[in-house]
Amino acid sequence: MNQLESFWNASLDEMKRGYVEDKNQYTCLLCGEHVEKGVIYPKDDVYYEAKRYIRLHIEQTHGSVFDYLLGLDKKLTGLTEHQTMLLRHFYEGKSDKEVQEDMGIGSSSTIRHHRFVLKEKERQAKTTLAIMELLKEKDQYAPAFVAPHKHATMVDDRYAVTTEEQEKILEKYFTDGLTGSLNKFPPKEKQRVVVLRAIAARLKGNVNYTEKELNEVLKGIYEDYVLIRRYLIEYGLLDRKADGSAYWVKK
Repeated sequence: MNQLESFWNASLDEMKRGYVEDKNQYTCLLCGEHVEKGVIYPKDDVYYEAKRYIRLHIEQTHGSVFDYLLGLDKKLTGLTEHQTMLLRHFYEGKSDKEVQEDMGIGSSSTIRHHRFVLKEKERQAKTTLAIMELLKEKDQYAPAFVAPHKHATMVDDRYAVTTEEQEKILEKYFTDGLTGSLNKFPPKEKQRVVVLRAIAARLKGNVNYTEKELNEVLKGIYEDYVLIRRYLIEYGLLDRKADGSAYWVKK
């Protein structure tokens, strides 16, 4: 199971703590970092057992699971920018009056109303989750959809891809297999999403590439490497520094 599948298949408790556990290791749901059980890990002259180390990794690399999840695209969280700002203030332990003063909106009663609306969203989310879990037990004809990547932009019908469709698209455009070159760039959005995700999967997730290094990798995949690089960024699969001095895979 790859890191994206692990993230979307995680239980609520696993998602809240930010990692999953199997008999051999702990895996960070936010970036895919693996920590082997039974190994002692040094950090700043202190030694940590595996479970404590994966927690330390999440804290130092991602800040907090709360911040990471709240930073996902609103198509995935279902939250408006305004609600996201409110939640950040609430998480910091601020009173309604403090939030109202910081955001410069309405009154304390206005903030209480926003809290009520968010609690309604929580109840709706729980109900929907229960309904979908029950549906899985009965809907034998439901297709297996490929989950959108976590930083997908403009999540819409172009991401409604089944595992069967994905396999056919990859076979069509990577005729020599996924380690081979791309024979042409797809004309349709849905096909592009699939192909670009496959290309992003070939990049090292823990490496900051210079533009030259990235270009060299992409040249081996498709002749118009500038086009591929641009679309990887546009679709939220790749990020870069403003001056273009470093590129990395978004986690």
